Amino acid sequence: MSVKIGYWAPQERYEPYQLLENTVLAEKHGFETVVTSDHFHPWFHTKASSGFAWVWMAAVAERTRKMEIGTGVTAPTMRYHPAIVAQAFATLGSMYPGRIILGVGTGEAMNEMPLGFGWPKFKERLDRLKEAIEVIRALWSGEFVSYEGTFYRLRNAKIYALQKKPIPIFVGAGGPKSAELAGRLADGLLTVVLSPEYYRQTIVPAFEKGARLAGKDPDEMEKMVELKLSFDEDYEKAEESCRCWMANEVPNVISLPISDPRELEKLGKKEGDIRAWHITTNPEDHIKVIEDHIKLGFNRIQLNSSSPDEKKFITRYGKEVLPYLKEKYGTNRR
Repeated sequence: MSVKIGYWAPQERYEPYQLLENTVLAEKHGFETVVTSDHFHPWFHTKASSGFAWVWMAAVAERTRKMEIGTGVTAPTMRYHPAIVAQAFATLGSMYPGRIILGVGTGEAMNEMPLGFGWPKFKERLDRLKEAIEVIRALWSGEFVSYEGTFYRLRNAKIYALQKKPIPIFVGAGGPKSAELAGRLADGLLTVVLSPEYYRQTIVPAFEKGARLAGKDPDEMEKMVELKLSFDEDYEKAEESCRCWMANEVPNVISLPISDPRELEKLGKKEGDIRAWHITTNPEDHIKVIEDHIKLGFNRIQLNSSSPDEKKFITRYGKEVLPYLKEKYGTNRR
């Protein structure tokens, strides 16, 4: 598979219109895909935003020409009924065929608890995700669907605005159970590599097991990774610009029933860090980081920049990083 280099659009970091402008600029400079976070609350409070991803995606699709657009990730389990997710993305797919991607996952407390939901244990969240994918797939068949699950029910439900091309589903996975579900029920995997060893020894075997149980060849399935980067000629500025994300790096934070961004921010300052961020003063340094992940088998690389000057990041990487990667690994290969 050829490799696609994409732009990660964090709703938390920018106001929706500024994020839109950044993404339009990213396509202009050669980024082929965009994946955006889908949250109700952001990961932090100070200078944060949190636009509605689906509305924003439609605006991006209108302002760009070819860029693929997806979520990283939507939780189709509590605040969103999976049938509504199916309808929303089918509508996007019918309007922008071949350009829409649905990333799904088990979610975060900060997005569900503010709307009155509890925060169940991981097993229930994974079971909900499994049922939700089944509901979405069934509705995308175009037939009238009745479904009786543990969590969701349908009574002769049918979606009329169907996508013209199948919409790929990626499952976000940070552990073996989610990775196996991705292989079994999805079209691809979306993850963050905490260590190459953990990815090779835990995530990959589980993903491949799930795919084979479903009669699929895991080598033919797509694998997407979020790479966390920050660039500035001033290293201290590039480093400081990542600190807003410290709550995101607190161990096992996904399992904690914390929904207030002010509390998440305090927790991040107390227990988080920025070790997951690749910080540099030279864009070419990140070529090796990206190549290392391509060698792990990823064919979709989403660059999540926390650079102090985002337009400079997009422009410099479009000129100094993307041409080399496209020539060696992408659609420009001869």
